[in-house]
Parts: sequence; C-alpha cells; structure tokens
Amino acid sequence: MTRAALAVALLLAAIACGGADTRTPGKARDVSAETSVDARSGASPGPASPTASPSMAPLSTILVYKTESCGCCNGWVDHLRSAGFTVDARDVVDLMSIKRDAGVPASHASCHTALVEGYVVEGHVPADQIRRLLAERPEVAGLAVPGMPVGSPGMEGPGAGPYQVLAFDRRGSSTVYANVDPR
Repeated sequence: MTRAALAVALLLAAIACGGADTRTPGKARDVSAETSVDARSGASPGPASPTASPSMAPLSTILVYKTESCGCCNGWVDHLRSAGFTVDARDVVDLMSIKRDAGVPASHASCHTALVEGYVVEGHVPADQIRRLLAERPEVAGLAVPGMPVGSPGMEGPGAGPYQVLAFDRRGSSTVYANVDPR
C-alpha cells in the first residue's frame, strides 16, 4: 500500500469518530504528557468495575488512545473496565500518528488504538480476545477489528452481525484470530 493510501485510510478512520487533526497532518504528537481521564466524567480512572468477577486475577492496564468526542470509543472503554481491565484512556488529537507508530496496517484501522503488554489492539476487539492474547502470547504485533462493525463492543445496536478479529504482524500480514457472532 502506498503512503498516500495509508494516509487516506487512517484519515477516514479518524474522521469517523472526529479524530482527524487537520492542523498538523502527518506530524507525530508527543502523547507522553497527555492526561489520563475517564471518558464520561473527566476523572482519573478508578479500579476495575465492580461487575468484574472477584475471582479473576488482576488484569493488565490497557492504554487507549481515542478522541474526546467518540461515543463508541467510550463504550469500548466501559466494556474493558467491566471485564476487569484497568484502562488509561487518553484523549488525543492526532490518532493517525499513533496508529502509524504502533504499526497498525491501514486496512485494519478503526477509531481507537490501544497498547497492552507490548501488543497493539486496534478497534473494537472484545475483552475476552484480549485476555486470550495475553494468555497465549502469540508472536504477533497485535489484534484488530477493522472498521466499526455493529455488534462489536461499543458498537452494540440493531443489525449486529458476525465479524472477525484479526491478528497482524509487523510486516502487515494478518490472519483470522477469532470469528465473533454477537447475535
């Protein structure tokens, strides 16, 4: 894929959730100084949701880069928290540079990008598949649910249908990691 096609694909994914930064196209941002906030209240994230099973071992902290205005990203963050993960959600302006730096293939782009234990998680990947990834530790760069399929966590609603979770490597190759049918 050409650089131009990559830029267009990432821009379209960012625009879908209001995350395009047209002031500094293609320029990476230093997100290390971004503050961690709860997507709904603006408060620092607290412990995992009380709906998580108390018998579960503590799960990893997932660093989620998203835009402030994206409701489905906030829904996915809530999904992760209810599954027992601690989430450090950071609202950023330039998601494209984060996706590019993380090695997300343009064809796999979605509206948010997360990092957990050296893996990239792109889009609406279900928490149980992230838990599986961390348990199995496959030699992949990460998991992705390309686009924003209805029925995926954070994208619940009428018309939900099957979708795939893809595993991808640093060369951009991918394989089906899981077939999910939320119906």
